Amino acid sequence: MDLDYFLYQLHFDTDNIYPPDWQVDWEDAPLPYKLYRDLPAVPLSAEVPFTLEKLEETPHLEELGHFLWYIYGLTQYSQSPIIDESVEKTISFTGSLRRFVPSGGALYPNELYVYIKLDEVPNGIYHYDVAHHRLILLREGNFDSYLTRSLAHTLPVSECFCTLFVSTVFWKNFYKYNNFSYRLQGLDAGVLIGQTLEVANQMGFSPKVCYQFLDRPMNHLLGLSQQEESVYAVIPIRMNPAILCDDRQQNRAETVSASELCREVPVLNHVSYNRSKRVLDFPMLRKLNEASMFETTQAFVKLMKKDDQKLPFDTEMVLLPFTEGFSYDFATVCRKRYSPDLDFTLGGVSQTQLSTLLKELYSFSYQNDLDDTQGQIETRVSLFGSLYQVEGIPNGAYSYDNGTHGIRRITEGDYREFLQSGLTMPNVNLYQVPLCMHLVGDVEHLKESLGYRGYRIQQMEAGILVQRLLLVAGALGMGGHPLLGFDSTQCDELYRIHSKGKTSLIQIPVGPYRPRAWLRGSLLS
Repeated sequence: MDLDYFLYQLHFDTDNIYPPDWQVDWEDAPLPYKLYRDLPAVPLSAEVPFTLEKLEETPHLEELGHFLWYIYGLTQYSQSPIIDESVEKTISFTGSLRRFVPSGGALYPNELYVYIKLDEVPNGIYHYDVAHHRLILLREGNFDSYLTRSLAHTLPVSECFCTLFVSTVFWKNFYKYNNFSYRLQGLDAGVLIGQTLEVANQMGFSPKVCYQFLDRPMNHLLGLSQQEESVYAVIPIRMNPAILCDDRQQNRAETVSASELCREVPVLNHVSYNRSKRVLDFPMLRKLNEASMFETTQAFVKLMKKDDQKLPFDTEMVLLPFTEGFSYDFATVCRKRYSPDLDFTLGGVSQTQLSTLLKELYSFSYQNDLDDTQGQIETRVSLFGSLYQVEGIPNGAYSYDNGTHGIRRITEGDYREFLQSGLTMPNVNLYQVPLCMHLVGDVEHLKESLGYRGYRIQQMEAGILVQRLLLVAGALGMGGHPLLGFDSTQCDELYRIHSKGKTSLIQIPVGPYRPRAWLRGSLLS
């Protein structure tokens, strides 16, 4: 299948992205985490604090463990009833291990690796073993030069106490979602990156998200088989002040090729375990991953800021009230974050709540290698929404203008029924939702500048905003439920954006809710 047509189907023809005879083998499901065998392990402290505080100096191993746990550790076990009405209302139960970040089907296709330079453990590459909250040593040594060249000298890796690697294990959610998993994998990586940024800010760290790197050397360094797993993002982290990018140094740097760099370190042949006895092939995911790889550092680009295009709709603007600096206990909100579905309860939303939600969405520092050091995520992923029963604002479809902190009305009306009809799986009651938000991006997925790599970068940036939106909504006493099972063409027509080369990337209903009936147990000691 042509890659462009495949990406088109992922967004606009999702019913046909699955094989016609597709059936999920639930009995042969992989584990939601990766396990290594017969490698040195470094246990991390299970006494994770209930609150996070900024550190004044480089963290110790214990604090690094807290950092990793708040990002991606196992935090909760939940069990929910399933009622089968076809068999005299037979009740069964399903259980799942949860983390602070959402994931499609709670399958968590991403893995977290870390290059550590602390006195308490050997310098080297480690895997974060979430099942046991420990580090597994994969490769010992100092790899500052190797990483710096793979990142084209865009930042001082030698000054970073650790570097995180966010990878995707293709089978972990392909077994359930087949080819549609490719769309989920980028978004899941994005919410993980978003949580990393939030936790780093809480602890006084300065991260920089690198989407552009030499893929084969990164996978080779970690010992990954890129037919099964591949790195999606690299995040060097140092203590504040922020990491600065020296473009002049990058321009002076030699061109580095992936094949040459791979020869500098030996091949790893570690054994890992995922439980599945029958792993199916996923040729389209492998083909797209291969087409997205950079072979030399000459392929790296800087995205130029585009002038905002005026969209063809009513120019009426509602300026939202400016609110004082919004603060909340991050750890508490993480523990309380909840994704309602049929348990949304319709309630009014004040202008102050809406204002705070939208203002906080983009008011964060986001260092990356796509643009300047201040970050311009709002120029690539914007926010639209259908509002209902918001204080002082007519029901209707709106776009958010971050520059003026106002919402521009596109069309007036109650669109709950319209949006409900567009759900491919009606597991959320949108009639009970006051805010149905949509993150919107380029319909060509940044392909002009970044090739097929642009698709997964766009999904990751959307995921970053999803996680921030969910955290702020939680701090305001509301819940949010990210959805990909919606008709994006229908939403694009509602917002009148397709003619401008834009499309809806993800739908997030937000609003009050009542707790569902389930059994939950915290895994926090």
